[in-house]
Amino acid sequence: MTQTITVIRGDGIGPEIMDATLFVLDKLGAGLNYEYADAGLVALEKHGELIPASTLESITKHKVALKSPLTTPVGGGFSSINVALRRQFDLYANVRPAISFPNTKSRYENINMITVRENTEGAYLAEGQEVSADGETAFSGTRITRKGSERIVRYAFELAKSTGRKKVTAVHKANIIKSTSGLFLNVAREVAAEYPEIEFQEMIVDNACMQLVMRPEQFDILVTTNLFGDIISDLCAGLVGGLGLAPGANIGKDAAIFEAVHGTAPDIAGQGKANPVALMLAAAQMLDHVGQPENAERLRKAIVATMEAKDSLTGDLGGTGTTMGFAQAIASRI
Repeated sequence: MTQTITVIRGDGIGPEIMDATLFVLDKLGAGLNYEYADAGLVALEKHGELIPASTLESITKHKVALKSPLTTPVGGGFSSINVALRRQFDLYANVRPAISFPNTKSRYENINMITVRENTEGAYLAEGQEVSADGETAFSGTRITRKGSERIVRYAFELAKSTGRKKVTAVHKANIIKSTSGLFLNVAREVAAEYPEIEFQEMIVDNACMQLVMRPEQFDILVTTNLFGDIISDLCAGLVGGLGLAPGANIGKDAAIFEAVHGTAPDIAGQGKANPVALMLAAAQMLDHVGQPENAERLRKAIVATMEAKDSLTGDLGGTGTTMGFAQAIASRI
């Protein structure tokens, strides 16, 4: 059975890493058809808007999108295209694995954890943002809801259950921010009580950051609010070699968008230097999501084998390979 997904090729290095990823997906024989849609600077030039209605319609129709990095122009419009997409489709769960790969410039080995970040509320709502007329005082509000907290914590526990993981750590700042962070923590405790078979831990965010650097192996799944999750997931990416190996899934009830979480790297765009692994790992998350875990595992194993063999690795991984050369080396191991 074939399935159509929306493909957003993106800006900067986006088209190169997308072409490399689709090459490998085709080699997998995953039975995917691609409907191409524009967003970002490409869309602005072609359609006069950053997220055309046709792109939203495509994601609504197919319910699954694979997305390369996008550029949000400085100035008016959206503060972030990614944030706008998350709000449009209520993609409340941002799921970011951090897994050790061979031959990376990482200080650690054998790391295998997932950050589950609430994606739709918290500090990034930035409600009531204002700067006083004299420029001396700025204000931005934070909103946390019971519904938002419950569904993200439940998502983390269900993920632990379905993937055989043993522990969920709720990261918070309820000792100081007793209202918003306190509500999140209270709800996390309530939900955790429904999953007695999974170990539950609570950790204050500053301690969590220290513990991640000192003893990362103690963590399995971390669940937290929007701002903390953004910071922690990048910290976790740093533990395994950087954003070039960091995929992200944005999952809601009716749609899901899978992406490389790094930027568009315009300085190397079009030069065939970009590492496509983050987007390929996002494609593996997508395969899990659409009910193809065997193909997801085949893809991950091929990436690991290629990195072990140091075959055609890109410059950021210490090699001299090109984006498509790296993809061909991965495809040859599928």
